[in-house]
Amino acid sequence: MRKQRAPIEVFSLSFLDVISCAFGAVVMLILLAQNGDDGEFNDTSQISSILKALTKAEASVSSLQSAIDSQQILQQQSASESASNATEAEALESSIARAQRDLQQLTDKASGLENVKLMRERAAISVGKADERDEEVGGIPVDSDYVIFIIDTSGSMKSIWQKVMRKLDEVLEIHPQVKGFQIMSDNGQYLLKTTAGRWRSDTPASRSSVLKAMRSWRGSSNSSPVEGIQAALRTYGKTTDSLALYVFGDDYSGGSYDATLAQINKLNTHPKTKAKYARIHAIGFKQNGLGLTQELVKFSTLMREVAAQNNGTFIAQN
Repeated sequence: MRKQRAPIEVFSLSFLDVISCAFGAVVMLILLAQNGDDGEFNDTSQISSILKALTKAEASVSSLQSAIDSQQILQQQSASESASNATEAEALESSIARAQRDLQQLTDKASGLENVKLMRERAAISVGKADERDEEVGGIPVDSDYVIFIIDTSGSMKSIWQKVMRKLDEVLEIHPQVKGFQIMSDNGQYLLKTTAGRWRSDTPASRSSVLKAMRSWRGSSNSSPVEGIQAALRTYGKTTDSLALYVFGDDYSGGSYDATLAQINKLNTHPKTKAKYARIHAIGFKQNGLGLTQELVKFSTLMREVAAQNNGTFIAQN
């Protein structure tokens, strides 16, 4: 078999090779023309022009080659810089990740130290200050020495009376020891008339008797806490230090908020020092199976503002 030759790649010659070959061919033509018959190449001026053109073309080729070389160098430098930038970016990402890990470790340590500090503070309180009571429980300040409950006794509240009694017991429990307490209706009537105008002693027996009397209480009501608040402040406000009122209800039948709020604030404010005689807290009760009724909205609107302006807290009870 005949050995096949490798195919010739027509376009494998470089640009400079082509120019060089062309230059050589032109030179040969000039030499041949000088030794032959008279013709157009015997004109010396034409030969000179051609040589100048060739020289100029060769210079252009050299300039182009220099430009190509410069461009290749720039490309190589750009590739090198890109690789360097990529390396720097990776190093930066690694540094960020390391810093985040360090921050998390410091945060964990700080949290642990805070827990230790809190535990030590609690231990110090339990050992050194066992007789001191909490100042706030569940968002309600419990630092008062005397407590008055003003409870709506209307039919709607009677329908959830067990819930009302449980909440009364809970509030008493968050006041482990007070100097005296009292129970009044929203109209200002006393649960136990024998102690009207005085304080009930805070003893387990007294608390038990109050809860027992609550089960059969038939106090009159007009579904408005205003009269009860006013009666409590007039009777106990100016003569009692460290007083708190707890208003239980689900309705406000009055027509004005601003006038009522102004009356309560006037009764509960010392005319000279502007200090409050009592904290006024309120708990709004929602009826079983019902959403936010119009009556409860009215009660909440009034008592939320009363509590806010009289150093108290408003709580919505489900």
